[in-house]
Amino acid sequence: MKVVVAAELCIFLLSASCLLLLSSGFQLHSKPYDYSATTKCVKKPHRAQYGGGIIVNPGFEHNLKGWTVVGNGTIVERVSSDGNRFIVSRNRTRALDGFSQKVHLKKGIIYIFSAWFQLSEGSGIVSVVFKTNGSELVHGGHAIAKHGCWSLLKGGIVAKFSRHVEILFEIENPTVELWADSVSLQPFTRKQWRSHQHDSVERVRKRSVRFQVTHPNGTALEGATVVIKQTRADFPFGCAMNHYILTNSEYQKWFVSRFKYTTFTNEMKWYSTEIVQGHENYTIPDAMLQFSKENGISVRGHNILWDSPRRQPHWDLTLSPDELRVAADKRMNSVVSRYKGQVIAWDVVNENVHFHFFEDKLGENFSAEYYLAAYRLDPNTEMFMNEYNTIEVIGDKNASPTNYLRKLKEIQQFPGIDGISLAIGLQGHFPSGVPNLAYMRSGLDLLAATGLPIWLTEVSVDAQPNQAEYFEDVLREGFSHPAVKGIIMFVGPEQAGFDSTLLADKNFKNTPAGDVVDKLIRKWGTGPQTAIADSRGTIDISLYYGDYDVTVTHPLTQYSKTLNISVRKGFSLETVHVIMDA
Repeated sequence: MKVVVAAELCIFLLSASCLLLLSSGFQLHSKPYDYSATTKCVKKPHRAQYGGGIIVNPGFEHNLKGWTVVGNGTIVERVSSDGNRFIVSRNRTRALDGFSQKVHLKKGIIYIFSAWFQLSEGSGIVSVVFKTNGSELVHGGHAIAKHGCWSLLKGGIVAKFSRHVEILFEIENPTVELWADSVSLQPFTRKQWRSHQHDSVERVRKRSVRFQVTHPNGTALEGATVVIKQTRADFPFGCAMNHYILTNSEYQKWFVSRFKYTTFTNEMKWYSTEIVQGHENYTIPDAMLQFSKENGISVRGHNILWDSPRRQPHWDLTLSPDELRVAADKRMNSVVSRYKGQVIAWDVVNENVHFHFFEDKLGENFSAEYYLAAYRLDPNTEMFMNEYNTIEVIGDKNASPTNYLRKLKEIQQFPGIDGISLAIGLQGHFPSGVPNLAYMRSGLDLLAATGLPIWLTEVSVDAQPNQAEYFEDVLREGFSHPAVKGIIMFVGPEQAGFDSTLLADKNFKNTPAGDVVDKLIRKWGTGPQTAIADSRGTIDISLYYGDYDVTVTHPLTQYSKTLNISVRKGFSLETVHVIMDA
């Protein structure tokens, strides 16, 4: 018997002596975080988030109080025709010239920054920079500012020290005026940050379900037991897979016992399937896909083409533009047609924010043309723009959320693209050091404003003493963000050749990172849960979205029944009524 918990729907199940009505609900935020962001350039800046946080005079209602000149040039307050006040830096001669404010940072505190910017002419990348008492400059985020409208910069840092810093603003063109308004810097403790995650998970990943167990005469059955076991999670949480899975039975058991989603690391890529021009060989990815199907594992298609010149089949580097176009067309048709309807996603032109091998040779619209071509070949599969360093490395301006969005917009504006299933793929290869969760979350906020699905597609953390802790931080951050629809880790066991984030050693014994993954798999819903009805015959339990087997028993009866239920997003409050024979 299967029950789906559905919006505005009450479902009664009558079977011999059991009546069920399923429901769900959610808890409210206890400690608010402002996930709002926009990718639009607007006529009037929004009010400062958090009222400006620790920034003095964030909206310039008190002239220039709290703000000073840094470097050359001057700063003035200006008032727009509609009465909005903002600050202007003019007569600049260097990238960091402009306005500044000193704040005191505390070690370990997470700071979210936001502000609105405009230029007197043209457009350019504006960055927020934190300068210590010495000469160290720490970037906190980037935005593309323009003339004629206001752009949001949202970012942040995790403080590595306790000291005063100067907040500076960097723009490479020193000849333009830089305007700013609604500046905010909001601190959060790690406890508060974890509270945001918890509240978000309760709101977007779970529903509260109440079981009411009674005798047919209406008497509450105190002591009734409800055992709930998730059979399939609604949120895709998976792991990369490589060709060792085909010959290593231990690897097979390890993988199948944990994951239902995967991406092949290299086996589906062009340089693997056509090593010699004209001689395609899909034997290995075919076998891996078959293994995945047999074990109920969904596969992301990775990748169709790769825009890096270093990641090409060696033979295509010397082709003429016409020859390269023919080869790329053949590759597109070959791999997409072969696996049409068998993969849940395609990484179409991989890393085309950082690189432009095909654009340089075949024209600036190459990416857009091939997204459209892939969609026409496989229209029921999501088409991802997959990139690295967008949320994990703040110093890489080339792949910042701002530049990612600029490339995405180019693709979206190509004729015929409207209506195709575009999606955002963020690899998430975090380098050594404390992950900048403020930059990660704010980047996700900005990308979420597109309304497109977001996946973390290749999550890993470089080897270091605190690797397992940092790996858990990144995974929790991704899982808790409302816009993230799935996570794939590019990690695995030592026997399969993984070496950055090992989950198991050569004997398949868990590493600390492996313990983290197993713990999160259990926590996010797959482990069985047992609860006992109180004196009212009531059990309240919060369940992750997914499918469940539920068994209800009572110590005074011989009655026991197992039900299959589904808990899904967007459902109204209801209750599970269980009426049991004595």
